[in-house]
Amino acid sequence: MLALLHTSPVHVPVFDALRDRQRPGLTLCHTVAPELLHRARREGPDAVADEIAEVVRRAVDEGAGAVLCTCSTLGAVAETLPAPVPVLRVDRPMAEAAVARAGDGRITVAAALASTLGPTADLVTEAARRAGHRPRITTLLVPGAWDLFEAGDTDGYHRAVAAALAPVTGTDAVVLAQASMEPARALLPAEPPVFASPGPGFAAAALAATGEPGPPNG
Repeated sequence: MLALLHTSPVHVPVFDALRDRQRPGLTLCHTVAPELLHRARREGPDAVADEIAEVVRRAVDEGAGAVLCTCSTLGAVAETLPAPVPVLRVDRPMAEAAVARAGDGRITVAAALASTLGPTADLVTEAARRAGHRPRITTLLVPGAWDLFEAGDTDGYHRAVAAALAPVTGTDAVVLAQASMEPARALLPAEPPVFASPGPGFAAAALAATGEPGPPNG
């Protein structure tokens, strides 16, 4: 079983669909806790470490072989918690793929929520260091996009993300900091390449949950 911690219910069908395509038969256990993101935005991600740890404990008690945190704001805290099973952040495989593509070039990290920019940029920097690269990382906050998301206008949200990224030039890779931004990829040209977290993040977590060996980390 793979347990997932979300901060929005919109992620549940996304990861159910990934399971159906990639890992039919794998049991998923979803926990949706938007209050953790609200508090993390006010007080910082470390403020909700105990709550995340409790989600992990419950998941382990229920038989989870791994836990996947799909919130980029909380991911750095989640993956450092001591646990008897792997606890993964959904965006790490995405960051590693973007670094592999960009090398020492330029990577643009785009986010709809300011609290996600720092953690994701730090993750890309860490992935680059591990890979022996020194890319130039720039950040882009999409104004007004999160208001659309919170209002339930997901189509408008994705259009706003795509509109903000369309003029971006001179970058070797674009990283979408939040899993909820993934559908905006379909509205953008093939170049520069746009990397999103749900697919590769789920694939890595499914391997961990089933005890199968995955590719080396870093």
